[in-house]
Amino acid sequence: MTQVVDITESAVFHIHEMMKNNGEEQAFLRVSVKGGGCSGLTYGMGFDEEAKEDDFKFEEFGLKILVSKEDAAILQGTVIDYKQSLMGGGFTIENPNAIASCGCGTSFRTAKKAGTPESC
Repeated sequence: MTQVVDITESAVFHIHEMMKNNGEEQAFLRVSVKGGGCSGLTYGMGFDEEAKEDDFKFEEFGLKILVSKEDAAILQGTVIDYKQSLMGGGFTIENPNAIASCGCGTSFRTAKKAGTPESC
């Protein structure tokens, strides 16, 4: 069991609420990277009923998390948090491997993987 990303207690609380509201209490949280966005790569988070053979599986504050081995190198050391402000709340992602990001905050690239940029 290799922990690839860190998820704060605040983020886990909000994810558990989303899982409960969607009837997905037994699911895993899948954290992923996809091609696209202004800088070439974008983050993805969603629920998955089962792990795949090439997944890293770990747990944070009772939340079961999956990251594919392919995405693990890009996401290693990433911290996912949930922040509340006067304008509302949302998830934030701090990736130490990102060397550039877009103004929208969801697109990035790393020194080893640039992806295919799209217009925002």
